[in-house]
Amino acid sequence: MSRVQFFRMMGGLAVAAAATACSTRPDTAATTGGPSATTELKFVGVADQKAPMDSLLAAYQQAKPSVRINASFAPTDQVQTSVRTQLGAGNSPDLHVVYPGSGSAMSMTQIGQAGLLADLSAQPWTRTIPAGFKPAFQLDGKTYIYSAGSSVIGAIYNKKAFEKAKVAAPPTTWTEFLAVCDKLKKAGITPIALGAQTPWVTQLITYALVPSTVYAKDPTFDDKQSAGQATFAGSGWRQAMEMYLELQKRGFFNDKPNGTTFEQQISMVATGKAAMAIQVSAVLPDFRKAASAADDLSMFPVPGADDAASVWIPAGVVVGLGASAKGKNVEEAKAFIDFLGKQESINAWAKAIAAIPLTQDASSTIDPAVESFLPFTKDRAVPFMDQRWPNAEVQPVHFAVVQELLAGKATIDEALKKMDEAYQK
Repeated sequence: MSRVQFFRMMGGLAVAAAATACSTRPDTAATTGGPSATTELKFVGVADQKAPMDSLLAAYQQAKPSVRINASFAPTDQVQTSVRTQLGAGNSPDLHVVYPGSGSAMSMTQIGQAGLLADLSAQPWTRTIPAGFKPAFQLDGKTYIYSAGSSVIGAIYNKKAFEKAKVAAPPTTWTEFLAVCDKLKKAGITPIALGAQTPWVTQLITYALVPSTVYAKDPTFDDKQSAGQATFAGSGWRQAMEMYLELQKRGFFNDKPNGTTFEQQISMVATGKAAMAIQVSAVLPDFRKAASAADDLSMFPVPGADDAASVWIPAGVVVGLGASAKGKNVEEAKAFIDFLGKQESINAWAKAIAAIPLTQDASSTIDPAVESFLPFTKDRAVPFMDQRWPNAEVQPVHFAVVQELLAGKATIDEALKKMDEAYQK
């Protein structure tokens, strides 16, 4: 299935995240004073899932008081290693974060192929998954991941910083984008905050540009790459990395991006010290919390081409969660996911992370900050790149080579060669 087919069938955007685990212990019933069995589920998720999970866990506790869910959240890079190790060792949480597609160690395909995810196919919500989303949710026709909807990658920006620099409107071409950055810099504002010390942040600028530099020119690139007919080095990935480094050479990033964390990136934009951060919309609530007023921040698509009609955007199924096939209380874990699949739960999760709900009803809402992305979703949007990569090797190599490029320790040729080698593993 090509990316164009994927999004035409999909009719929307996508991205998500979460996780969990469990054991059963005796307890004392508060109402009768007699013994009762309380099922305790341990949930291990990523940080940007905390907001939706806090409210949904409370609602589930009220609906099913015999089940207690202990939730913990960790940075993405930690989860990718620690939970995957637990899964392999047979001591995983019963509910845990799962990434859509196949391109990371904690992706649906990688874990599902190992027989470590419970089959969710019998749950009613799985019958409403849009046809174009199914490759992100399903393996061999079975559903192994829950996700509440989709996210986009773009520029989260501080409106007051734009006003201070007399930037009237978000740019719609690459040349305009560079001109805006130059204007911001002259006004004493760091144009783009980059927290590249946090590995997953490194990928987002290339992800924002590649839809325009690669897929707008060849929508079948993934299929050709899979067939051995295309490479990173011989494609618009080279142009995207050149554009990435151009931003650095022109002084549009904060000092020492490799020594700057995601949390510091948030603070810089929220306070107006920096004007923008290229980020996934799922973390927009984190930026808003740090700002003096939520309305100070919004988003716009990063224009990766000089022809506005040739600008494409990245959009993908949000990080979700699955149930461990080897957990002690698999059925209880699956029951919680079934609860998450109800429309009101989908709406609540999507609203909390500024995502587009997987399915929609009259009570569903779209965050105003992502409305500018909607015109692109019919035929000018592609899934996040890693969702079609064949293994979990390419993504960490991408993280590492971007840090090397920013540090001046590698050339673009060397970076792309390493990514091509990882793709072939």
